[in-house]
Amino acid sequence: MRITVGWRGWLVATIPAVLAAAPARAQEPAWPDALLTRTQALALVQELNAGILASRSATASLEAWCGDHALAPEPRVVADVVPAAPVPPSTEQRARLQVDSAEPVRHRRVRLRCGTHVLSVADNWYVPGRLTPEMNRLLNETDTPFGRVVAPLEPYRRTFLARLLWQPLRAGWTHAQSAVAPCASAGALHIPDALFEHRALVYGRDHRPIAEVHEVYQRGLMSFPPPEPCGASPD
Repeated sequence: MRITVGWRGWLVATIPAVLAAAPARAQEPAWPDALLTRTQALALVQELNAGILASRSATASLEAWCGDHALAPEPRVVADVVPAAPVPPSTEQRARLQVDSAEPVRHRRVRLRCGTHVLSVADNWYVPGRLTPEMNRLLNETDTPFGRVVAPLEPYRRTFLARLLWQPLRAGWTHAQSAVAPCASAGALHIPDALFEHRALVYGRDHRPIAEVHEVYQRGLMSFPPPEPCGASPD
């Protein structure tokens, strides 16, 4: 599914501003720039991408990832609300949410963080009239992620855009691999801020949409040493 020109313009203008407002980046282990580690990085990004696509809750997937890779002493995701002017839903978004022009739709922008590591930057347009008063209070007053707030509604996701924003393997790598040693390093691997993005609708148990989300997953997800660093001694 293609993104419209208007959405592209909003995306280009918004993501740098959100990242600029982010807290100082936590110290991250350096990955060597080698064929093996680039292949590992691609496999890890694809693993998480597929896991979120198959999951009912992105928050749950991120907490499992945080625990599996020991990103924090407690693998719990919190939502740091990003101060920003609310972005009203477009006509197309209202149609996807199945609401008319009079129905309130709220916008919430957050950085989902585990420990000191920012895992994703997310925009959420949700229909408060389809949530309970307590759910609306939690979204307005706390750092609780949306997925945890609406868990009593037994939510599930339908993703309509999934796109990799970083390709760890360079173009033409298959032709060069015979001449390049898997562990030959060219210094530290540059991992960009944005790894992949999703846009999805979130539904409740009654199969009515309660929210539309746009999530850009961040390099903080890779804040651990390579699984099998080049040069590691065998057990």
